[in-house]
Amino acid sequence: MIKKLDVMVPEVIERKILMIRDQKVLLSIDLARLYEVEHKVLMQAVHRNFERFPGDFMFQLTKSEFAILKSQFVTSSWGGIRKLPYAFTEQGVAMLSGVLNSKRAVAVNVEIMRAFVRLREILSTHKDLARKLEDLEKKYDTQFRVVFEAIRELMTPPEPPKRRIGFGVEEPKVKYRTTKRVF
Repeated sequence: MIKKLDVMVPEVIERKILMIRDQKVLLSIDLARLYEVEHKVLMQAVHRNFERFPGDFMFQLTKSEFAILKSQFVTSSWGGIRKLPYAFTEQGVAMLSGVLNSKRAVAVNVEIMRAFVRLREILSTHKDLARKLEDLEKKYDTQFRVVFEAIRELMTPPEPPKRRIGFGVEEPKVKYRTTKRVF
């Protein structure tokens, strides 16, 4: 059974866009959920029109890439797929709209394209901000160096917290009574 998603919420799509092989991609598993079709139905449509999906539009994940993805998501919602999923670039997703012929596919593709545009805008804004900060730093003298360093620290993303592996048992601390012995 396919879980229905509210596609009109941009965060739903933006969370599904991943960086794999230095490209922003959407996995075939996630696309099938967004289009509200079974994964095998989506892939059958792609394979019937395979000439529309060259290597820079779509590629299949390797076993190690898929293992890394599954380990990032502690509980895998991908279930029992028999083959490794495919990753679709922005152009590949655009090509899917011609392969899948439904109103839902058109609406989903429009929202996906908007999500890719928003991500590009966010990245360019961040680059512009870094460049402007660098220009200001060159313009002003050393008395503002501390301020610029603080701003630069705020701009860098925090490192994710390291999780403990395994499990530890914390036993309650027992207070021992000490009595004075009299000899």
